[in-house]
Amino acid sequence: MKPLKNKQYFSYALVALTFVTALLIMPGIYTASAFGKHPPAVKMVPQSFTQLAKTASPAVVNISTVRSFQSGHGRIFEHFFKGPQGRQDPFDQFFEKFFQNQPQRELKQKSLGSGFIMDKNGYIVTNTHVIENADKIQVKLKDGKEYPAEIIGSDASTDLALIKIKPEHKLTVLKLGNSDKLEIGQWVVAIGNPFGLEHTVTAGIVSAKGRVIGAGPYDDFIQTDASINPGNSGGPLLNMNGEVVGINTAIIAGGDGIGFAIPANMAKNIIDQLKDKGEVSRGWLGVSIQDLDSELQEYYGVDQGVLVVDVVPGDPAEKAGIQAKDIIISVNNQTMNSARELSKFVSTLSAGDKAKIKVNRNGKIKTFKVKIAQRDDSKVLGSNESGAKHSADELGIYVSNITPEIAERLNLPDRNGVIVDNVEPDSKGDKADIAQGDIIREINHHPVKNVSDYKDLISDIKDGDTIQLYIKNQYKGFVVKKLTK
Repeated sequence: MKPLKNKQYFSYALVALTFVTALLIMPGIYTASAFGKHPPAVKMVPQSFTQLAKTASPAVVNISTVRSFQSGHGRIFEHFFKGPQGRQDPFDQFFEKFFQNQPQRELKQKSLGSGFIMDKNGYIVTNTHVIENADKIQVKLKDGKEYPAEIIGSDASTDLALIKIKPEHKLTVLKLGNSDKLEIGQWVVAIGNPFGLEHTVTAGIVSAKGRVIGAGPYDDFIQTDASINPGNSGGPLLNMNGEVVGINTAIIAGGDGIGFAIPANMAKNIIDQLKDKGEVSRGWLGVSIQDLDSELQEYYGVDQGVLVVDVVPGDPAEKAGIQAKDIIISVNNQTMNSARELSKFVSTLSAGDKAKIKVNRNGKIKTFKVKIAQRDDSKVLGSNESGAKHSADELGIYVSNITPEIAERLNLPDRNGVIVDNVEPDSKGDKADIAQGDIIREINHHPVKNVSDYKDLISDIKDGDTIQLYIKNQYKGFVVKKLTK
């Protein structure tokens, strides 16, 4: 083989180097084009959670409670001696008399939970359901020291509670972090006492935020796959900086690996109020509200807002001039897109605060200044019954006038509209999902005050034309049902 000269060596080496370099940078070019100018940073599993566990664990406590209750046949009797579907067993009367003649005894029920120390004075955050109705609360620290605790305050609506011990030594405390900065996929650590196993550390990621699980009116949970089990309730969910970003509170029965925590930002205001006043006060607007589905948005010609279903007589909204069927667009210049968002925002206001509320009323924008009151959870708008029958129409719908008795039973602010008594099977009304107990308030944007109005409006519509029924449903609030005459 003919030997290569130095220049030839250099040329071939340069070509080879260029080719290898191109191969190395091509994946980077592809990645950058897929994700933008710079590829995203992907943090793998942390090398260790050891330091975080060592630092935070001394501030996590084991909470044990004792509750007293009276023995008796009650649920135990019904469970063992009642027949299926509630039928009576032959020996029912014998067993009932036997158990009724037994003297009642006071029994003790023990339970376990978790909590964390939030300041050096001995204040501890936990869940309401951990300490509720407790006759005795005992707090055990990681070093084995135990202290009796007193309840400072609790809030059933968010399942948060504050208790206090009188420490004899310096305490390790945990800080509340900013849960709004949490990102889905971010690493988190839970510490607690699952099944009584003290100071168990588990790790996982934030699976979702803003979860609504039906636990209460202010559901806004962090979902995590960090193992949370009975006994973890009240314990902290920590970010990698050791800050409390959530308070572990719920699990799904049968949902292995799915746990929920109250966001720290929601908890801050609640904890401060419990510490200062021993109770929580929330703003009250005095309205029954619901989300706008696509049919309601089309009906009103809007794409955003929260529908006012009813107003409570004498409460702030009515006093300010807000009416049923108004669409609340914003409160204090903050846009409202859901009933949950509106309820949560108003709850953060204090009694006496002035709120600027912008609404859409029949296509016109109006602004009201409302003086917020204190929320009273006993004020609930609802309905559950229907009235007497009337004759069916060509849609197969039976309607009646709303009598004073019906209005009172259904807690209606007025008697406008007609109530659906029945719907014929396979009729146009049945196919449009009209239901017994529905209150028809409008037909094609025309108000319905009584049966006479209803019949006149239906008769004026030509065969084949679309009918939009504006209905108040006892379960869903206001809905729009479409059908063809």
